[in-house]
Amino acid sequence: MNKQSHTHIIKSLAKEFGFSFCGIAKAEFLSEEAPRLEEWLKRGYQGKMSYLENYFDKRLDPTLLVPGAKSVVSLLYNYYPKKDFTEQSDLKIAKYAYGEDYHTVVKEKLKEFLDRLTESIGEINGRAFVDSAPVMERAWAQRSGLGWIGKNSLLLNKQMGSFFFLAELIIDLELEYDQPTKDYCGTCTACMDACPTDAITEPNVVDGSKCISYFTIELKEQIPAEVKGKFENWIFGCDICQDVCPWNRFSAPNTESKFQPHHELQGMTKADWQEVTEDVFKKLFKDSAVKRTKLEGLKRNISFVAGK
Repeated sequence: MNKQSHTHIIKSLAKEFGFSFCGIAKAEFLSEEAPRLEEWLKRGYQGKMSYLENYFDKRLDPTLLVPGAKSVVSLLYNYYPKKDFTEQSDLKIAKYAYGEDYHTVVKEKLKEFLDRLTESIGEINGRAFVDSAPVMERAWAQRSGLGWIGKNSLLLNKQMGSFFFLAELIIDLELEYDQPTKDYCGTCTACMDACPTDAITEPNVVDGSKCISYFTIELKEQIPAEVKGKFENWIFGCDICQDVCPWNRFSAPNTESKFQPHHELQGMTKADWQEVTEDVFKKLFKDSAVKRTKLEGLKRNISFVAGK
């Protein structure tokens, strides 16, 4: 079998497994990203996320993650919800966390994807990644033509905006490679203007240590007093820069049953959130990404946003 037929099999499987888009790039050192990443870290934009300082070389070179890697297959998986709870809730959680944890849901699909690929074309050496290893997923998705990096540093796709998860298969198969697309942000600065903590320091660059998602998820200590009153009621993650992006008018609801939220999440009032017990937390967020904060972290966030 040749590159063309292998590529066709991969893109057909991607569609079958419910991925909205699939693009392929040659596995090689990300030379353009190296100085950008170095500068970003030097500025301290990783904040207390020290893990981002690790594996610098592996982040830039997929052949260090998968020996003999020839291709990086990038995939988009839609998570835009049928109903946006933020429109009627006093306190808000990011849309990606409404249902089951995407790490588990998408990773399971990728494992099956690799199994089916092996059945179709024989033994291959490859690994699946879903935001849990040193892979520069946005850079690879951009290289494979799935979109461009928006001013908020997220990948934007012309057909579906940015409410999707990124996933990758790094494999030792030589394939037909897609071409990058152009940047369609133009002069728009909606995301930069809307960010209440001024985390977007310049186009395409986000100071992670100023982002509401960082404060409410990654930061394990007390939230700094200087950002008090700037969270616009977000208690887990933040969608502000996505909600204002004109490209997200093309977002369509996902069809993944595992991303459907617990029915009791709808219409949660400020009082409901403030009274969340360990049992309620476990019930509402049994398999959710919200578990990352633990109840203690969520209560800290609620108190910071809604407390006196």
